[in-house]
Amino acid sequence: MPKHLWSDDDARGLSALDALAYRSRLLASDRTVINIYGGNTSVKAVEQDHLGREVNVLWVKGSGNDLANATAKDFAGLKLDEVLPLMARATMSDEEMVAYLNRCTFEPNRPRQSIETLLHAFTPHPHVDHTHPDAIIALACAARGEAAAREVFGESMAWVDYIRPGFDLSKQIGLAVRDNPNASCVVMGKHGLVTWGPDGATSYANAIAAIQKAEDALEAAQKRIFTGVDVPPKPDEQRKELAAQLMPLLRGLISNKRKQVVLFDDGPSVLKFVGTSVAKEWSQIGAACPDHLVHTKRLPLWVDWNGEDDKDIGKLKSALREGLSRYQSSYTEYFKTYNNDASIPMFDPNPRVILVPGLGMFNVGRDATAADVSRQLYTRAISVMELTSRVDQFASLSAEESFNIEYWPLELYKLSLRPAERELAGRVALVTGGASGIGRAIAQKLAKEGAHVVIADIALDGAQTVADEICKDLGYKRAVAVKCNVTREDEVVRAFQVAAAMYGGVDIVVNNAGIATSNPIEETTLEEWQRNIDILATGYFLIAREAFKQMKQQARGGSIIFIGSKNSVYAGKNVSAYSAAKAAELHLARCLAEEGGASGIRVNTVLPDAVLQGSNIWNSAWKEARAKNYGIKAEELDEYYRSRTTLKVNIYPEDIAEAVFFFSSDRALKTTGAMMTVDGGVPAAYGR
Repeated sequence: MPKHLWSDDDARGLSALDALAYRSRLLASDRTVINIYGGNTSVKAVEQDHLGREVNVLWVKGSGNDLANATAKDFAGLKLDEVLPLMARATMSDEEMVAYLNRCTFEPNRPRQSIETLLHAFTPHPHVDHTHPDAIIALACAARGEAAAREVFGESMAWVDYIRPGFDLSKQIGLAVRDNPNASCVVMGKHGLVTWGPDGATSYANAIAAIQKAEDALEAAQKRIFTGVDVPPKPDEQRKELAAQLMPLLRGLISNKRKQVVLFDDGPSVLKFVGTSVAKEWSQIGAACPDHLVHTKRLPLWVDWNGEDDKDIGKLKSALREGLSRYQSSYTEYFKTYNNDASIPMFDPNPRVILVPGLGMFNVGRDATAADVSRQLYTRAISVMELTSRVDQFASLSAEESFNIEYWPLELYKLSLRPAERELAGRVALVTGGASGIGRAIAQKLAKEGAHVVIADIALDGAQTVADEICKDLGYKRAVAVKCNVTREDEVVRAFQVAAAMYGGVDIVVNNAGIATSNPIEETTLEEWQRNIDILATGYFLIAREAFKQMKQQARGGSIIFIGSKNSVYAGKNVSAYSAAKAAELHLARCLAEEGGASGIRVNTVLPDAVLQGSNIWNSAWKEARAKNYGIKAEELDEYYRSRTTLKVNIYPEDIAEAVFFFSSDRALKTTGAMMTVDGGVPAAYGR
């Protein structure tokens, strides 16, 4: 039920454009009213141009913006008096329309106007809102759509049959409003709702009233078919465990064209839908709305599994493999059937939505944000289908209509405007010791280069701080924190389970967690020796072992990077426990390079030296011990380490992160078993 959120106090004194942004945010605050990135709103206002002249301006949503966080800068402005003459045109191609509207720009450096700009211009009211409410789309997607909507709205509604957005649809809507002066809304077949008003408050209220009327009618309908449960949901823990086991395989299978991120949703509405007897049939009818289709594809993959043999996940994995193979073949045939332009390449033929009875929904995207958009929109589609079922059979766009939306030149143009992807786009990295120092710098570097990062550290609060910083800077779910003591087998296993559950698996694993101690051999206790071995050797073994397991499930190779030390190859005094453990790391990495080669798993080592900045190690007794070893004061260590290098430089965490990035990327695709020194040049540690 949509809430009426308008506040005259909040809207008072706002400019026309700021008031439009306010109204837009209110509408989009309810995703049953406006989908993520969906809908568009407008206001017609009188503005002054750069010469002080009064100009009639149409402010309309900019293409690609999400109205939920709209501000004034997210709207395009067009000179309305130059736009309105288009109403006299009989027809106009998309390309002609876009070129014409670009010449009508009122103010430079604003977003490109929505493809549905003319809908707002041709609707003869000052304030216009185009939304995609679940309840309205449910009526618009009924097999007898106009009749079903007419039963709710009577003559207060104008109806427009589905055609692809553009000039023709906009003109039909404009004429429908003009020809029906008593109409309070337009329902667009298989698409959405248009409402309006003389002011922002009335326009908003009219939208809410129309949606409420549809919701009330659907609630009063007696028919319910999404009630029977064929496959009951698995218990919570078992469900999540099955999903985590399945996701690396799924991610590997759908990453055959490019790396993808996978999210899992087992919310109540999803579980209810995938467990009902009619969901398989209805899910294969088509998308609930053109705006959904762009992000979800026309059809989801329905995995034929009835929940049996859940202790042996083999049958579920087989069903997934078979389903994906069929889906890819079917999508390829769909493309070949409806594509008549040889210059248009086929999109990735894998699904973006995967439905598994008893388990839930998996969503695929180039990053977590894209996967989440798919998740949100298919959740809305589930709602639409359930609501439609109360009054009629669900009907969607035809396959050809769907293709013409999915491969619409204007949508392809929007894709061409995206910034170039970063090198590690779609990849997932797990960094141990990621809460501080070298680990923190590595996590931040990999995230900036496009990866999603699991920050694994014994200090969970510190790991969470790093994850929060990355998400704030780079976006939704770009990093997650997990507590991980690398000497605890259960915590290591759990860290990789988190990676699978959050993103579908890992591509990059950085073995970085560390300590350092310094004592002459006769003063080195067994406890000190064992602690170095436990963290620096056994811990690296446990992390690498779980990385191998997950990477092999994905069957897409991977990169494992060990952070060793100059001491991995250098014989230093009073550091026998530390140096022996670091040497073990290096040789373990070389052994694993041999084991991983056949699976495309590369294992390389970075050897830093004396990275003091931001390091918990160098804030410990290690710093005093090393200074004592060299016969200097602790505060003189920086200069001591700089002056002893061949290049006369200090080494910083960011320097190590650059080396890790190289080994993580395809630049090092043919390099394994290597060690790279990042120490400014210490001759005794040169490779030999």
